[in-house]
Amino acid sequence: MPVIFLVLLGLLAGSAHAEPAETQRLDSTRLTLQQSGSEAAKAWGLTEQEWTRFEEIQRGPRGYWSPNLDPLTALGVEARDEAERQRYAELQVRLEAARAERELAYQRAYDEAWQRLYPSLLPIQGTATPLHSPVVNRLALFVGRDCAPCRERARQLQAGGSAFDLYLVDSHNDDQLLRDWARQAGIEPARVQRRQITLNHAQGLWQRLGQDAQLPASFQQREGRWQRLD
Repeated sequence: MPVIFLVLLGLLAGSAHAEPAETQRLDSTRLTLQQSGSEAAKAWGLTEQEWTRFEEIQRGPRGYWSPNLDPLTALGVEARDEAERQRYAELQVRLEAARAERELAYQRAYDEAWQRLYPSLLPIQGTATPLHSPVVNRLALFVGRDCAPCRERARQLQAGGSAFDLYLVDSHNDDQLLRDWARQAGIEPARVQRRQITLNHAQGLWQRLGQDAQLPASFQQREGRWQRLD
């Protein structure tokens, strides 16, 4: 029997044995995807059919317009009738309420641990507290390290009883430098502990805002955008 014919027979036999293995691998992959989809649907309070529709939505125009939408928002925005829209809105409210409660519970535990372990140390936001984010409509005051008007502005806001988030533009993420600046500006530790005033490293935020104006500068977050006030 020719050698070439034997080689071909061997290749065909190998393919016959490999095909079931490849089919098994593909079936295993499909099962894994189905399981992950089922688990994801459950986590968001959705049925598997709703999760499939979410994936279809994200493969369409909505996925280009809003690529990072969460499943409930995507389904709600693309709802086919008022009943669907109401269902996803209620699901999202319940989910976000539960999330907020968990985060607040952790924040309370964090605050208690800080008071117990470092009662005399001013907490720094953004680096020490991962859940902290600027509050909508809350004043944000951007200041510079060697800026006498900045310290005066911080004193005025504090004296007026304003709650605000203070951002040191040139802190270089140095916590001690930020604490020293706060002390020089007369920031009351008790108000920092109660988070009426927060201390933050700007961490490039000032540059991302496209600002090169003179400091101090006041901003507020409104509808997801920073708006300058002065």
